[in-house]
Amino acid sequence: MVQDCGEHTLPVSGVVKKKVSRGEQLQRAQWLRAAILGANDGLLSTTSLMMGVGAAQEDQWFMILSGVAGAVAGACSMAVGEFVSVATQRDIELALNQEYNSKENSNLQEIKLEIPKNDKTIVETYIPAVPSPEKSPVVKVVPMEAREKTEKDEKERLPNPFKAGAASASAFLCGSLFPLVSAMAVDDYTARVVAVVVVASVALVLFGGIGAFVGGSCVRASAVRVLVGGWISMAVTYSLLKPLDGVTDKKMSKDS
Repeated sequence: MVQDCGEHTLPVSGVVKKKVSRGEQLQRAQWLRAAILGANDGLLSTTSLMMGVGAAQEDQWFMILSGVAGAVAGACSMAVGEFVSVATQRDIELALNQEYNSKENSNLQEIKLEIPKNDKTIVETYIPAVPSPEKSPVVKVVPMEAREKTEKDEKERLPNPFKAGAASASAFLCGSLFPLVSAMAVDDYTARVVAVVVVASVALVLFGGIGAFVGGSCVRASAVRVLVGGWISMAVTYSLLKPLDGVTDKKMSKDS
């Protein structure tokens, strides 16, 4: 509903949508892409570990426990690595901002004037007169408040290392759930291995496609690339640890 007030038209009802800037959109896309990559890493790492342990030992709970251990260890590693990386980046950006602000303030404190006198150029430096705080307190308060607000806004725009670490760990754990749930749902060894591979392949295609869509690249090529890379990782891990299956069977038969 719109009411006409003379020459002006004012909206009376309805929700005014806040426009999102391009910087905010890019920042959200980067966070989403990082979350997808973390989930993809958790999926592939946990699946490869479970496939390797499953090749060496056919017991279901060995396979599940190895996946849980890999998921927890990988999430902690991702959290610590992301925290250190983002904290270092934040410190560097804060130092650069402080250096830039200090140089800008120092440039405003001095004014150099060149005065020609008797065919000679005299360079004199003047410091602009600033009213005393007693006579004009607004002159002192307003720049300080503006400077504090600017520094606060700059700190808020910088990435938070705690949020980055928590997001990376959460994404890694979410990706690890796919092979873990599929291994828990199937008791038979052969069917369990097939189920883990199929579920992991579907999840790899999904994560690869979403990551390419967010990044603006070709969805099909990215999904195929991630899928083939995952298959290679699972095949290499399974084939390297499969010879240990006979060793573990002999050891268990001796112990029994």
